[in-house]
Amino acid sequence: MVRRARRINRELAEVYPYAHPELDFRNPFELLVATVLSAQTTDLRVNQTTPALFAAYPTPEDMAAANPEEMEELIRPTGFFRAKTKSLLGLSAALRDDFGGEVPGRLEDLVKLPGVGRKTANVVLGNAFGVPGITVDTHFGRLVRRWKWTDEEDPVKVEAVIADIFPKSEWTMLSHRVIFHGRRICHARKPACGACPIAPLCPSYGEGETDPEKATKLLKYEMGGYPGQRLSPPPDFPGKPAPALGAV
Repeated sequence: MVRRARRINRELAEVYPYAHPELDFRNPFELLVATVLSAQTTDLRVNQTTPALFAAYPTPEDMAAANPEEMEELIRPTGFFRAKTKSLLGLSAALRDDFGGEVPGRLEDLVKLPGVGRKTANVVLGNAFGVPGITVDTHFGRLVRRWKWTDEEDPVKVEAVIADIFPKSEWTMLSHRVIFHGRRICHARKPACGACPIAPLCPSYGEGETDPEKATKLLKYEMGGYPGQRLSPPPDFPGKPAPALGAV
């Protein structure tokens, strides 16, 4: 299983050499806020929402002093906007009061912030600070169970199992590759098995559409010729930038 898992990771690295976090951000604070907003919505919707949010509140100090009702209106498109506003106000105040207005670079500090759990902390550590972390979101959990790497459901237990399979240096990029694959090919309801480049390695091959032509029609984002989730993708991203909020 370990050998197959590591081979799948190597294969995914060839399929997605450009794998990256799909949230737009320019600094650790923006990534932290965007990740909190990404709960129960798409990265695309977050990326369409954050330009106005960061224009209004560019720093933790600005955000901590925000009018809650005004912030709720700005982040309303992401859903659960009242709870998310409460989290953002709380974490911004904590950054201002306890960390000198800077996002801390340690897991134990990040998880103390309101609205920040291990998943969010690992996203920030891996992508803003270069500290290896495994991001167990719904896509990651679904795929590692499909591949029989684990049968655990609890994200913390999944993280611990996967951490034992791969060297720490692979954790962040492994997370990006698996999540990319889950969003583009290995979907929850109808995985595109017939268009999957790692099908020969997959113990769950056949759960989805196996006809190559039909499977190709299920591909999403750049794999299907459509825009990605970022309005400002990295220079090496082969897909199209996502449209701004309200764009046709």
